[in-house]
Amino acid sequence: MPLVVLLLVPLLSPALAWLPMEDWGSGNVTTSGGGLECFCSAFLPDTTFPAERVQHMQQVTTGLKREVEVQMSKLVHYNGKLEVYLEELLDLTVRVAMLETSSDDYIKLDFELLKTELREFEALVSQLRDSLNTSSPVLDSLYIEIHNMTIIVNQLETFDKSNLEVIRIEFAKLQWKLEECQKDLDFIKPDIGNCNHTGILTVSKPILIQMNAHLNPGYLYGGWGKDSKPVRGYESMYWYGAYSSPSVYEFYLYSDYDKLIERSSFTHHGLPQGYEGVGNNYIVHGNTVYYQAANPFRMSKLNLTSSGYSHRQMTKASEKYTYIYSPNQFLDFSADEKGLWVMYTTEEAKGKIVIAKIDEKSFAIEDEWTTSAFKPQAGNAFMVCGVMYTTRSRDMNTEEIYYSYNTKTGEEKHMSILLQKFQEKFVNLHYNPTDQRLYMYNNGYFVSYNVKFGKE
Repeated sequence: MPLVVLLLVPLLSPALAWLPMEDWGSGNVTTSGGGLECFCSAFLPDTTFPAERVQHMQQVTTGLKREVEVQMSKLVHYNGKLEVYLEELLDLTVRVAMLETSSDDYIKLDFELLKTELREFEALVSQLRDSLNTSSPVLDSLYIEIHNMTIIVNQLETFDKSNLEVIRIEFAKLQWKLEECQKDLDFIKPDIGNCNHTGILTVSKPILIQMNAHLNPGYLYGGWGKDSKPVRGYESMYWYGAYSSPSVYEFYLYSDYDKLIERSSFTHHGLPQGYEGVGNNYIVHGNTVYYQAANPFRMSKLNLTSSGYSHRQMTKASEKYTYIYSPNQFLDFSADEKGLWVMYTTEEAKGKIVIAKIDEKSFAIEDEWTTSAFKPQAGNAFMVCGVMYTTRSRDMNTEEIYYSYNTKTGEEKHMSILLQKFQEKFVNLHYNPTDQRLYMYNNGYFVSYNVKFGKE
């Protein structure tokens, strides 16, 4: 039996003969029918080189190297940005601290700039956290600090907004005082009440007193101004009324200019049913409101002291012709150095403006003058020293005083004196002899103009 095994060894491959014994398998020999059979088990090593695995590992290594380079580049980039933003953040911290102690020194633009910078800081920290894909105590603390600072700025801005109205009011008061000084510098004016001049020579640029005075853009109709013949103690009083339609049903009175700007009236008059007015060309003269009533169509007045009403029907006045900017403006009241007037038109005048002098005691018409100014083409009209001036539109932002009629001489003139407007349409324009100003209600805007007269 051993002899047979030894005889089989030379028959194997030479490479196998040199393998160590542990790489060989076990074998056995059996006989069957006198014949000899030999079974051997051999384990051959894998001699193939793993080229595909090596190539895959090289690709993976190259990809990882590139990713590391990208992340390193990001870190360098963010580190540079972080240094810059940390310096700005330090400056921002100081500014917020100053804002907490003296918020009055900051305006809306400052708040917007602070909020924008804080949003940039927050976005940068979020990018860093996402890129690092990990939580960092430093970044978390920085993020919380920025969030807290944002809350502080928003609170301070809210506090500031609550005071914006006060700031606006104080600014309007200052603007008015500056305009008063400018008026004295720009306009060499005759004495108040004196008509020794050749008429209006020019008007100043518009002086904006109030925007959207009723805090509602729908109040396009109304009027404002001063008493043109104030009673003692009410020389500084202002009046105002505004409506969403060409009607008249209430007035507000203010003790002085400051109260007007602050919207703080000392009294309010609501017209009772049956006494409501239409149109918007009303004025306050001698502590009395003169306005146009309807149903029936008539002149009306309300004494602000006694709250008594008086009326006078206008049988000749036509309800057919009105000014171009507003419906129902059939009676246009005006007051000047010569007294109280009302302007309208008649069927006989065929739309041309008629000037009528009102006797204040009897509330009756003293005299009439028919002019050549066609009312449906006019924007408005007013009286100065017994002379009627009529306006018309030049463009959306410009009104032109183009015509005048002198009730003393009957003289008519054509001219071109421009008035700048904030809105195209206006429904109340009148002159006040106590300060020689024009007052305009311009779609919710309180506008006034200084008047300059020609020397005689």
